[in-house]
Formats: sequence, C-alpha cells, structure tokens
Amino acid sequence: MDKAALRLLLSERRASITPESQGLSRPTRQGRRARGLSQAQIDQILHRAPDTYGRLESGRYPNPPVDLLQDVARLFRMNEQEWIALWRYALGQDPPRPLDFRSGAELPGVWQEILDGVRHPAYINDRSWNLLAHNAPFEALFPDRRVPANTMRWMAVEPEARTVLTDWETAWAPVVLPQLRVALAADPSDKTLCAIEQDVLADPVAAPLYEAASAYTHLDGDERPLHHPDLGRGWVTMCAAQPLAAPGSRLIVLAFHPGARRRGRLPALRAAGDGT
Repeated sequence: MDKAALRLLLSERRASITPESQGLSRPTRQGRRARGLSQAQIDQILHRAPDTYGRLESGRYPNPPVDLLQDVARLFRMNEQEWIALWRYALGQDPPRPLDFRSGAELPGVWQEILDGVRHPAYINDRSWNLLAHNAPFEALFPDRRVPANTMRWMAVEPEARTVLTDWETAWAPVVLPQLRVALAADPSDKTLCAIEQDVLADPVAAPLYEAASAYTHLDGDERPLHHPDLGRGWVTMCAAQPLAAPGSRLIVLAFHPGARRRGRLPALRAAGDGT
C-alpha cells in the first residue's frame, strides 16, 4: 500500500465533488470551509459505517473490499487510469476488470492510421475480442478477405481457422482457449464471452481442450505455425500490447515469415547502458 499516493488521489477527487451535487449542504460551522465532500458525507452517501471512508483515505484500511473501492471510484467519477491507480495504491495490484463495462469498446480514430502504417498484419480488439480496427495485411490472412467480427470466436470454433492456424489442436488451441477461460473467470457476466464459451462447449473438438485448459500463456513474443492464403506455410511471431485509452483492449501484431521456422529468438531489447 502506498498511503501517501492513496491519500493524495482520494483527497483530490473528493474535493472535486460538491455536496450540493449529492443533495447535501456544506457544514455551517465556523472556520475554513473545505472544498468538496467531507469524509463523513461519503460514508453517508455510500451507506457505510462511520469512518469507513476515512480509514481508506488515510491508509488505515488494509485490504479494502472491492465493492468499497468500486463505490468510491464511481462516486468520484474516476476514469479508468485513476481506477487502476486506486487499486495499485490500496491493494498493490491491478483491478480484475474495468470500472466501466464499456471501457475498451472504443479507440481514438488515429489508431486506424497507425495500423495502416504497419507492414505486418495488425489489429486491435476489445476486452471481449470484438474487432475494433485492423489493417490490410491482416485482411489478407483470411480466405476471400472475410475478417471475423470476433477474433476469439474465430480462433476457437470456426472451421476455417483450423486451416489457417496450422496444427490448431496442438499449437493454437492450448494457448487460445485458456485466454477465454481466464477472461471469463475475471468477468463471468460478459455476455459475448459467455456466448463464445457455449459455442466452444458445443464443439466436439474444442470442448475437451477447453475443459482441460488451466495454465495461461501470454502470446507476446511467441511463435506459431500459420498457413497464409497468399504466401503459403510459415510462422508468425506475435507481439501484444494495450492501448492506454482503452483498458482491456489488445493490439496484436503478427510478424509472418514464410517457410521453415526461424531458429532461435531475436535478442531481447534493453536500454542502452543496461548491464543486466
């Protein structure tokens, strides 16, 4: 817990919420009138016991419950970056899901220009794997350029994927299906992911692989075999990142190399002068 940073974040956000906006009045006692809500007023609004919020803001509340953090963040109209900071300062970890379920569902339009400037296949999906943007080389990965609306569903259950994603049962499914399972464990209410899971469980090939999935392996830097419709068989090296404006979204770049698998990984990138 970073008590100083937590106190600063919460006190600043608390000061930005006026009592009048919550149907309350400012204290009438003598002395300097503090900006924003008082700590006692927050307990009143959130229906919490006296000094609950005060303990949180001062860092006297070890392991505060998720519902308290969520209620405070929504009252303070925090954005997603502030929500992440609240979790890190209070609990030393990232939140399991965005504060707003709609977060990650849209991107600044400039991202399409960025993708168009990437020579490798590249795309961005939201936290439910719905496709948000992609470039022309990504379209070329699909027969007849039919780009799927949801990349997870395509990888998990579409027959076409099992011809493009070479050795699907051994090379792709064991890494793709655990991602779906982990995402649902974090947010069981996601309707899109629930529907994909039902499709997976109804698939006689995918279902046993999904039910056996446990360990989650991140794709960043991994190599997988792929049959490119135009360029033939080869390998893709996957690079993954997250646009900061859309928590939960994923930027995926697929560096495709025709022919035999490249032997050995490229050297790791390090800052100049880093002797580690």
